[in-house]
Amino acid sequence: MQSFIIASLNRHPNVRRKGLRNMRYITIEREYGSGGTQIAERLAEKCGIPCFGQEILERASGNLNMTVKSIRDYEEKATNSLMYSIYMLSQMQTGNDVLLSPEAKVYVEEHNVIRNLAREGSAIFLGHCAAEALKEFTDVVSVYIYGNTEEKQERIKKDYGIAENQIAFMERKNNKRRANYFFANTRKKWDDFRNYDVVLNSSRFGIEGCVKILETLL
Repeated sequence: MQSFIIASLNRHPNVRRKGLRNMRYITIEREYGSGGTQIAERLAEKCGIPCFGQEILERASGNLNMTVKSIRDYEEKATNSLMYSIYMLSQMQTGNDVLLSPEAKVYVEEHNVIRNLAREGSAIFLGHCAAEALKEFTDVVSVYIYGNTEEKQERIKKDYGIAENQIAFMERKNNKRRANYFFANTRKKWDDFRNYDVVLNSSRFGIEGCVKILETLL
């Protein structure tokens, strides 16, 4: 398996015109423990642009008059059922939000927040199916960050303070939650490399190496 992949960039007309440079937005999905959050934050710092992750939840919670915890709970309830995905997406496409489930309303609001933030200028978006939210925008590159099991579990232990006997469980739980949420709202597999423009193995390149690669896109 390759450690660094650039794929399907021709689906963006602006990429054909400009090459790999001068993108305005980078969206990042990442495996739990891969260091994706650190990469996003470091990249934002180096490029002088904002990185939005937790902020998306905070703004959505304010708009919906809900707590951040409530929104996280609704995200947890997202199902990987294909029938649920088809129904939910059909309701959104018709503009019929009356029959949307609370989980779907959270998803819709998060995407409204992401689009509004994007209109303010260049940014990095972490999680929340941001690439889907920005699919009508130009100059967007979608990124997936993964890592080797040993390095990921060491980072989970060190950065999150997870007990040794809970590391594998937490890794599976968080990756499953992200995969289910992604599929429920996009009908795409979260860990399918073909759904992204750039795929990076953080174990191979390290945090700073990944930052340097992504920095060339902005």
